[in-house]
Amino acid sequence: MSADRENQDMTQTESDIALLLADAADGVEIGIAPVQAVMRGGRRRRTRRWAVAAATAVVVLGGSAGATLAFAGLPGEHHRTEVAAKPSSPEARHVYEPQRTELARGTYRGKEWHATVQLWGAPRDEAEADRQFDAMAELGLKPAEVRKPADLIGKISFFVTRSYGDDHAQQVMFNTVSKLEPFADTDLEAIATRFSPGAESSGRLVIGMVARTAQEVTCHWKDGLSSVARPAVGFSAHDDGNAIREADGFTTVNWFVCVAPQGTSYQSAEVTK
Repeated sequence: MSADRENQDMTQTESDIALLLADAADGVEIGIAPVQAVMRGGRRRRTRRWAVAAATAVVVLGGSAGATLAFAGLPGEHHRTEVAAKPSSPEARHVYEPQRTELARGTYRGKEWHATVQLWGAPRDEAEADRQFDAMAELGLKPAEVRKPADLIGKISFFVTRSYGDDHAQQVMFNTVSKLEPFADTDLEAIATRFSPGAESSGRLVIGMVARTAQEVTCHWKDGLSSVARPAVGFSAHDDGNAIREADGFTTVNWFVCVAPQGTSYQSAEVTK
């Protein structure tokens, strides 16, 4: 019995250590939402704040470069263990060139539209921040709550952009934060936007984040119908635009997209599996 209890304690301690390491490396914090109303719901009803642009609705349903972690050790051991941050170049941290992932694509009124998410690494000093700020500006991107390049130091930025035909890509969802907050269970955040700059497709394109465990997101439309997004890899000629995808650099959430049929628009979204 004593040996079994020690083995159980060791397994539990190892599990706790793994969780602490994961939290230290991967946590998410979502910043300020200057526009649009937020509807709260879901299992934990946590309120997150973020920035959106050119959207019709926001729904909320319920990295650090390294870390030093100290712990007492496993049963029978008494020592200090450190996990030190490894130095890396700005290029390796994606400070000047973001990680990009295409989330969805389709055709509207004879022109192609694309939705893409990009994640920029955190600058460590003013020189890196200045260069990153200029690189974002060249792409027409404006980070949230950032008035000068130095505001970017120690923070990561993400942008969801939507392009239509030959038009310049527009940011529709974005944030600049110290850490990315992990989602769990039925946590969900989304915006409803449009395929093109015109208002006629308003509310037909829904983009959001869910926990990495989510296997199904159901989007409900105002005409009473619904669309279902499930995990997908790559694109094919049979894609309908509805999918859950992993995105490069996002270790705590996955992204989903729903596309409404013609003649209706967004009403709500929920994790259904």
